[in-house]
Parts: sequence; C-alpha cells; structure tokens
Amino acid sequence: MAASVRLLVRPALRLSDRNINPVASGASGFSGCCCGWPSARCFSDAVGDRSTHFGFETVPETEKSKRVYKVFENVAQKYDLMNDAMSLGIHRLWKDTLLHVMHPQPGVRLLDVAGGTGDIAFRFLEYIRFQQEWQKRGGARSMQTPSWQDISSNYSRENEDRLQESKAVVCDINKEMLKVGKQKADSMGISAGLSWVVGDAEELPFDDDQFDIYTIAFGIRNVTHIDQALQEALRVLKPGGRFMCLEFSKVTNPVLARLYDAYSFQMIPVLGEVIAGDWKSYQYLVESIRKFPDQEEFKQMIDDAGFYCVQYYNLTGGVVALHSGFKL
Repeated sequence: MAASVRLLVRPALRLSDRNINPVASGASGFSGCCCGWPSARCFSDAVGDRSTHFGFETVPETEKSKRVYKVFENVAQKYDLMNDAMSLGIHRLWKDTLLHVMHPQPGVRLLDVAGGTGDIAFRFLEYIRFQQEWQKRGGARSMQTPSWQDISSNYSRENEDRLQESKAVVCDINKEMLKVGKQKADSMGISAGLSWVVGDAEELPFDDDQFDIYTIAFGIRNVTHIDQALQEALRVLKPGGRFMCLEFSKVTNPVLARLYDAYSFQMIPVLGEVIAGDWKSYQYLVESIRKFPDQEEFKQMIDDAGFYCVQYYNLTGGVVALHSGFKL
C-alpha cells in the first residue's frame, strides 16, 4: 500500500518541484523548494573511445579513474594536513555546517561515500553521542522522584537505544585513504557503530534502501560519471532518506572570485609540493574544481536523478556549496 502511495505521489511532487522558481542563494541561504554487503547492480558498460576531463586535461574515461586513484594514493598520508593548510582550517567549519543541517537523530544509518579519512563519519557519531547524552540529561531532570512506571519506561528506552544504535559506513574506492581513516579512528578510540568498506561511488556494494543519510564531501567532482553516482545514491537510500553533498562550487562575489583564483592556482600547488611533496596532484585538485558544475547546474543534476525538494546552501561566498535532496 505504501509503495502504491509513493508511486501516485511522486509524479505530482516532481511537477510541483519543476514549477518552483529558484531564488538566488546568499552566503547562508537556501536555493530551491542520508560489513558484508551484497554486490550492487552493475552499471559497467563498454565506454569505447569516450573522453572526459582530468582537471583541464582531456583523457579517456577508462583512464580518469586510474589517475584519480593515483592522486589520492599519493596524498593520503598528508591529506588532512593539506586540508587544514589549503583552507586555513575553514574546511572544519564547512563539515560542521553539514552536520548541523543534517541534524541526525539516534538510530539513523549513515553512508559516507568518498569519506576515506573519516571526517564526516567521526562528526556524525560525535553528534549522535551528544544527542543521546542531552536526551538522557533531560530525562534525568524530569525524574527527580520517579514512580515505578517511570523507572520501567526509562529502562525500556535504554534497551531501545541499544537496539537502535546509529551506524556510520565509510565507503571509499581508495584503500590508502581508508587505511589513514582507520588509523585515525584507532588513535581517537572510535570503533562502535563504524564500518569501513572499499567501494566505487558509481557501483556501490550495497543493497537497495539501506541508509537514512548519504553524504559525499569533496568527492563527487572526482567521479567520472556524476549522474551514475547520483543514481546509486538514490538506490541505496531508504524512502525518506536524505542525500547531502558538500563540494567546491562557483564563487558568487567577483572580487572574492579573483582572489580565490589567484590563491588557488598560485599557492595551493606550492603548498602541495612543500607539505606533501606533490605539485601535480594539487594542481589537478584546483583544476577539477573549475570543471565541476556550478550550484544551479548541479542542483538540476540531483533533481534529474530522481531526488525531491533539492536545495543548496552557499558557504563562504560560494567557495563551497552544500546540496541536499530527499528520496520518496
């Protein structure tokens, strides 16, 4: 019955979504209206001689994934340090914003794709832990002189919390990035509710309707077929699940755009050479940002993939955008 209702509702919502007139998004505003896994369905087809971009360079599609893999294999050990250096630490605020907009509740299951070093998953689990502690403190204050019914009810809730423990699955195609993430988790003492899976964003190794939230932070621009990755995100989300993507985008302020371009092309590759000993990888990362669709174009791609109520935040004047959509 629920499936039939969804089939009836989807066309109507799709029509209403397309009739929404997008408004310009400001620095903090919305535009527009979340191991042992079975194999995913396979999208792989013969790609022939089709080409794509690798930064500003044109390469065969079959070559891009190999070159991207090599980039992140090379920078994995210095990846987090370089993120701090390149963004002056602001990437931490962007990721914190993602979690605050997400506002996950205890019991939800997160899939973080291209999440190798674990930043989003760690924040997710910490956010959930804070939510649980806050709820317990609130419950304790309300039970200064509990009755036996209150005690029984509280015991039942605690058992339910244990049964509905939140889960975070970090999925990344690059084994070196996952290795760094696991080392961080061990050093931080994080293990409960956390899994690490090697997997391709274009062919996720999970069954349909598995997760409440799908995140991908600063990873989707490295995917060869973005539309295919979006379809996979839709497939693995449960009905009602949320897609969230944090990615570099188009700066909205002309003055900031000129400063940002100068910094990106003149400083970031130099930092890459000094800190990570790798100029070329960070030159690619800078170029890949310029090849990625702007906010409205990417919003339309998410909408075309089948998500509803697609919207976005601009962060730091559009240096980064946070896109969001729901599966019905």
